[in-house]
Amino acid sequence: MKSSPKKQQKKPDEKKTAMPLGAVNYLMILLGVVLIAASYGIMLIEKNIDGVFALFVSPFTLIGSYVWIIFAVLYRPRTLKKETGQSS
Repeated sequence: MKSSPKKQQKKPDEKKTAMPLGAVNYLMILLGVVLIAASYGIMLIEKNIDGVFALFVSPFTLIGSYVWIIFAVLYRPRTLKKETGQSS
């Protein structure tokens, strides 16, 4: 009977990969989500379709919050650009 060599388990290369978003990005996203929830919550409390908040304030806060979240996802601090060797 032939003996087979032991199969060595290959350890995955533990390369340190950078997170796609930093802590600042997550805080900015959280701020946008809280503002969206507050905007919808105030409209729910107001319970008036023709109310001041529902007609005049809420559309601007909601659109602004969604734009803020998109900006938060795309935002890169300048320190990250310098660490990766990119120049602006």
